[in-house]
Amino acid sequence: MSMVCLSDFEDYAKKYLPKIAWDYFAAGADDCTTRDENILAYKRIRFRPRMLRDVSVMDIRTKILGSEIGFPVGIAPTGFHQLAWPDGEKSTARAARAMNICYIASTYSTCTLEEISAAAPGGLRWFQLYIHRNRAASQQLVQRAEALGFQGLVLTADLPYSGKRRDDVRNGFRLPPHMKVKNLERAFEGDDWSEYGLPPNSLDPSVTWNDIYWLRSLTRLPIIIKGILTKEDAELAVKHGVQGIIVSNHGGRQLDEGPATIDALVEVVEAVRGRVEVYVDGGIRKGSDVLKALALGAKCVFIGRPALWGLAYKGEEGLQDVLRILQDEFRLSMALAGKYFVCCASVSEIGQHLVQFSRL
Repeated sequence: MSMVCLSDFEDYAKKYLPKIAWDYFAAGADDCTTRDENILAYKRIRFRPRMLRDVSVMDIRTKILGSEIGFPVGIAPTGFHQLAWPDGEKSTARAARAMNICYIASTYSTCTLEEISAAAPGGLRWFQLYIHRNRAASQQLVQRAEALGFQGLVLTADLPYSGKRRDDVRNGFRLPPHMKVKNLERAFEGDDWSEYGLPPNSLDPSVTWNDIYWLRSLTRLPIIIKGILTKEDAELAVKHGVQGIIVSNHGGRQLDEGPATIDALVEVVEAVRGRVEVYVDGGIRKGSDVLKALALGAKCVFIGRPALWGLAYKGEEGLQDVLRILQDEFRLSMALAGKYFVCCASVSEIGQHLVQFSRL
């Protein structure tokens, strides 16, 4: 099978993954309106290309929070990578290091933070945190991540409770017996571990903005908040001292019928006015989508499901294939869009002048 674009990996994963695993990765909340709109919204954005601009030299590198990455794509936090490939998050970490990009490891990893760190020493990694009712367990996770050399702490803000994902309900989704949420294996008591590998109601729904101060007391890592969709929350994020914002609707898996992330990005970027870095995830399927997101103010994009499709194809090698396709498509789209200024074509030149919203 010739793998030419990301949808080829999606087709492969849907064909060969067990149905319960595919349904878990593909699931959106309720009618899946937001999940699907994340993709459709990119199609309403059109380029305004410039011609005869000398794009013989291209520089697609950028920096996030001071760390250089090979191109402006990272791997978003997603759970249970062993459902896609036996080595799970270890393969993800190795692929990210090989491509010189950032990998955000999930609280709900099926490998420990120690295993992830050892698999790809020297790689750029951030740790994504869900705050649980057992605050001591959350505190220990943050401190373990910092001690292991993770370079950022990503607080997910949009999951006080899990959204209703109908296929997971129909399938009675549970992790296979040999898989565990490794980082929280001894954090909870009881025999019922039916809610995505943890006891029901283990998440803390009382989390507020003031908990950012609590996290700040635990770590010197920069804090990035994930799940922001409005200017009001973007302003609160800046006020509470975060260093980055990920515009995200959890891949359409939480509240259905909210905004597509690329649509929310403009509002958030305008609100923060350059005071913190802004990133976006959700719906990125082509290198041209990456270019559109950067044109609308994102510093970097993060991919979730496509990374899992790559793992399902050939593990670390398959994920590298996915990333190389995105990298090549991004470089090509950037060249074909033309540069706007006299300097060498680079990511720093990308701006809103490059795009317009379709009237269709």
